[in-house]
Amino acid sequence: MAKHSHDSILIVDFGSQVTQLIARRVREAGVYCEIHPFQSAAAAFERMRPKGVILSGGPASVLDANAPAAPPEIFAAGLPILGICYGQQTTAKQLGGTVEGGHAAEFGRAFVEIREPSALYEGIWNVGERHQVWMSHGDRVTRLPDGFGVRAVSENAPFAVATDETRRIYTTMFHPEVSHTPDGGRLLARFVVDICGCRPDWTMAAYRDEAIARIREQVGEGRVICGLSGGVDSSVAAVLIHEAIGDRLTCVFVDHGLMRQDEARQVVDLFRGHYNIPLVHVDASDTFLAALEGVTDPETKRKTIGRLFIDVFEAEARKIAADGKGPPEFLAQGTLYPDVIESVSFMGGPSVTIKSHHNVGGLPERMNLKLVEPLRELFKDEVRALGRELGLPEAFVGRHPFPGPGLAIRCPGAISREKLDILRKADAIYLDEIRKAGLYDAIWQAFAVLLPVQSVGVMGDGRTYDFVLALRAVTSVDGMTADFYPFDMTFLSRTATRIINEVKGVNRVVYDVTSKPPGTIEWE
Repeated sequence: MAKHSHDSILIVDFGSQVTQLIARRVREAGVYCEIHPFQSAAAAFERMRPKGVILSGGPASVLDANAPAAPPEIFAAGLPILGICYGQQTTAKQLGGTVEGGHAAEFGRAFVEIREPSALYEGIWNVGERHQVWMSHGDRVTRLPDGFGVRAVSENAPFAVATDETRRIYTTMFHPEVSHTPDGGRLLARFVVDICGCRPDWTMAAYRDEAIARIREQVGEGRVICGLSGGVDSSVAAVLIHEAIGDRLTCVFVDHGLMRQDEARQVVDLFRGHYNIPLVHVDASDTFLAALEGVTDPETKRKTIGRLFIDVFEAEARKIAADGKGPPEFLAQGTLYPDVIESVSFMGGPSVTIKSHHNVGGLPERMNLKLVEPLRELFKDEVRALGRELGLPEAFVGRHPFPGPGLAIRCPGAISREKLDILRKADAIYLDEIRKAGLYDAIWQAFAVLLPVQSVGVMGDGRTYDFVLALRAVTSVDGMTADFYPFDMTFLSRTATRIINEVKGVNRVVYDVTSKPPGTIEWE
């Protein structure tokens, strides 16, 4: 990661599924932080020189042989430390306490009783009060290290909060980072700002200026090409890079014919008209749809679209290189911090989990281009905030996620122009009704799916045999888990009526009420 003038917090990751939430809460408090696996935390600690350390939860047991542990130099440095769940247990064990397994499990909502004051919750919780928290542990501490005292207890965690106030080491058995601990964000802000003394100056205005300076330093007088999808990440990256180097950026927008209604026009209008960014618009819809004809397997669809995108992008890059202004030396990507985190296996080995649209199918290797990734330190919500800072319209900044393969994976089975046209019209009506109801921002993602099923209907006293359309809407924090949005029946009835009346080819509408897991958000 790049060096910063900001105060920072190191988060040592022991493999918790919600470690990213710790980082998001810290950054919401205006403080920069980085996540590093416990195996590489010592090097990160030396490089970052943080003002405090947070030890995450994790699935392992400190009682296991070769259990994950925090680097000892973290405890020796005298900095404030916050250990969460497994972080509490390894802190206790590493400093001389005792942890036991067996009948110590506690999962879900619990209540902690505050027994003693602590700097960790000063001004937030008071002695004698009970507060809701979220527990998820199988082991528990049974004997504290020297210098530690019990500050709060729960029904099955006698050391729900245990601290050494003198050494500024604070541990909780519960997870303050999750929304089910209502005061968790305030507790984390209290730790990083008041206890660690970090300046809360991590803002998107500051990041914008720093990122522009870094882009100029990296690119120099070189040229950059950017594969523009019209999504939030690539749009924000493109506008940011354009601010840094102007017309030495060229965006390539490949229209594969699988976009939503009017989406291609909106992208071209924004980048050519509003921002005057050099943009190559390639209408390759005939090529993509011909290659997808008769293809029903979703993975084959994805691979076909990815391969063709590379071919088209590569051809346009060659044209740009031959325009007499010198060949591009850099490829811009909208890589985000979650992609960076996932690219490092928890066990320390190489990862294959970066999504294909972030590594552009191997383009850097094939085209000998160096990467420019100005968003690689940001979470999705921070990218949206940066987009607003850059003046991007809310229609782009706040839009729901849209998959790289586009409508191809929202049309299960074989794809045809007729089906795509039906799906576009129905999807536009659905989103229009959501916006009219004031629900768009309350929903993580909403879309229509045209099913490979036809059903008998009656319209105007006549028999129809048309397609079934499924509507999907979910709430989520990060897309890893999701619940269906609980529309009222009046909304669903109104939306279904509009779709059937206005979209020829649909005579039945259903609503998907599957959560993730067991389902996925997209159907393919």
